[in-house]
Amino acid sequence: MTEILFILTTIYVAYVVYSIINGQKTSLASPKPEIQIQAEVKQAKPEIIVERKERPVTIRKNAVKAPVVTEKPVVAAKGSVRDPITGEVATVTANYRFTKRWIKEALVTEGLLDKVYKNNELDAAAETAIKTALVAFMEMGKYRA
Repeated sequence: MTEILFILTTIYVAYVVYSIINGQKTSLASPKPEIQIQAEVKQAKPEIIVERKERPVTIRKNAVKAPVVTEKPVVAAKGSVRDPITGEVATVTANYRFTKRWIKEALVTEGLLDKVYKNNELDAAAETAIKTALVAFMEMGKYRA
């Protein structure tokens, strides 16, 4: 086994020595002056002309447009409201998702909102309408705590 390893190592070393010597002969046999190298580099680089073409604007069907806000957004302040039927007092927060169900239904019965929104139906326009409705709801006399 060691004899085979010795033979393979000797062949590999001979190959490396041969490639080094052969590589030096080709580089020493034809030295090129710098002027000739620069001329070859200039010839190898062709001029590239780039023309810019304007791409047509494409509109995606499912593109979501950002709402344009012209007014300062309404901020619903924290406050407490009282249910006139049960007498329960609840806190109104700025987040509609955490608002109690009876408050959502009261917003619809008072005409401040069109419907009770689900969480996946909430977008920027709906949230603005909801915040405005919540501010008006807290100011109503029959719901004040």
